[in-house]
Amino acid sequence: MTTRSATGGDGTPALGGGGELGPRLRRLREAAGVSLSELARRAGIGKATLSGLELGTRNPTLDTLWSVTAALGVPITALLGTAETAVVRGTAVEAVLLQVFDEPTATFELYRMTVPPGPAQTSPAHHAGVTEHITVFSGVLRAGPARAPLLAGPGQHLTWQADVPHVYAAVGDTPVTASLLIRYPR
Repeated sequence: MTTRSATGGDGTPALGGGGELGPRLRRLREAAGVSLSELARRAGIGKATLSGLELGTRNPTLDTLWSVTAALGVPITALLGTAETAVVRGTAVEAVLLQVFDEPTATFELYRMTVPPGPAQTSPAHHAGVTEHITVFSGVLRAGPARAPLLAGPGQHLTWQADVPHVYAAVGDTPVTASLLIRYPR
């Protein structure tokens, strides 16, 4: 097993347009033998957006990154790399990447997650076979498949097949703190 740490960042979002994101994206796309147009179609984003990401002229949203990595069948850290991923933010979730575990049959990403009270976040489907596992430490969390989310409070655990759109929302006025483990099969 190989582990990679991503702790100790300055807390800035991992969604900047600079760095190695563009070249990594191009390498992953070319290694998959997929054209720019085809990857854009599979990811459900515009070709100009994808081109801008590869050139480093566009700042991606977290949803865009999840869509692109799902279309490529790779974990998000394959695109971001560990040096750039101290914190990732979505509409209603902030997640700090703690560790990446590479094993022969799967890659695991471990995050510390915070979900403040307010609107829910809907995340796009990951590629086939991906599962998510959440352990709640405080607050009450509604998460899981968008059509049938699950509920968990402190000390409880949720797990689901994440190859469908899925949601995260704090229930009530208390922020949720939790761990999130995402398993990507190879």
